[in-house]
Amino acid sequence: MLIDTYGRVATDLRVSLTDRCNLRCTYCMPEEGLQWLGKSDLLTDDEIVRLIRIAATDLGVTEVRFTGGEPLLRPGLVSIVEQCAALEPRPKMSLTTNGIGLQRTARALKDAGLDRVNVSLDTLRPDVFQALTRRKRHQDVLDGLDAARAAGLTPVKVNAVLMPGLNDDEAPDLLAWAVEHDYELRFIEQMPLDAQHGWKRDGMITAGDILASLRTRFDLTPEGEEVRGSAPAERWLVDGGPARVGVIASVTRPFCRACDRTRLTADGQVRTCLFAREESDLRGPLRSGAGDEEIAKLWRLAMWGKKAGSGLDDPSFLQPDRPMSAIGG
Repeated sequence: MLIDTYGRVATDLRVSLTDRCNLRCTYCMPEEGLQWLGKSDLLTDDEIVRLIRIAATDLGVTEVRFTGGEPLLRPGLVSIVEQCAALEPRPKMSLTTNGIGLQRTARALKDAGLDRVNVSLDTLRPDVFQALTRRKRHQDVLDGLDAARAAGLTPVKVNAVLMPGLNDDEAPDLLAWAVEHDYELRFIEQMPLDAQHGWKRDGMITAGDILASLRTRFDLTPEGEEVRGSAPAERWLVDGGPARVGVIASVTRPFCRACDRTRLTADGQVRTCLFAREESDLRGPLRSGAGDEEIAKLWRLAMWGKKAGSGLDDPSFLQPDRPMSAIGG
């Protein structure tokens, strides 16, 4: 079991497979100049599977989310999923992706054992997509979403970040589109995880802003905390249901008291929180011949030291040294 001093138990593991990405979203990465991890720094496929096995069989992890960077850029992704699907007990497995490449991989991932996907799409307008991501790949994302739904990677969840002056007027349109296509939409507040450290609290679109915009067109009924559990998203029924929309308000409505996540970076570091400035190394012991029990002990020790909250409301808060692309979302 991965328990901390506040009694929270981590059962949800987020695994970053690479720090590389084929988009350059303004709220995550600079247009150029990021130093990528070297190949020898990255965990191998076998090392990733071993750590997930330890987490699932020895530490009580029941859900695994593959992230990046962009996880579809990992050549061994399908094999990793297939090997993890054979574990006993088998964890539920999902993937967070920008959707580029999903059209050609969705069926193989489903056949390998992946349960569902989260796809990032911040706008319905190709020109705004290019401004946000610095790439002309909007249609590729839409095609990837269609492929995921057709392959049965459901419910297909769509993650959207609203940015001032770019797409902050699109919340109602995005929700109408998601309802029409049977996607479950999640709005995520912009977080201080950009590589250029340009985030400003007073410039972000808040959960309150998003909900006010949605209510100009839709009737929203809260699901309630008893349904939410440890999920990061607050959810509302749209016009009485069954469609739902969620808001992940990491900044203005933090959910740290119910957090059940542990995180593994692409280079084998345990992170107890997205906003942590400390990491615990598992790659070194792994490559030095440590046994499963020792790895599990180190992981437990890392999680025991998890802080009460993210620290975002502390005036002395500092962004993590590593950006979202290196940490994994």
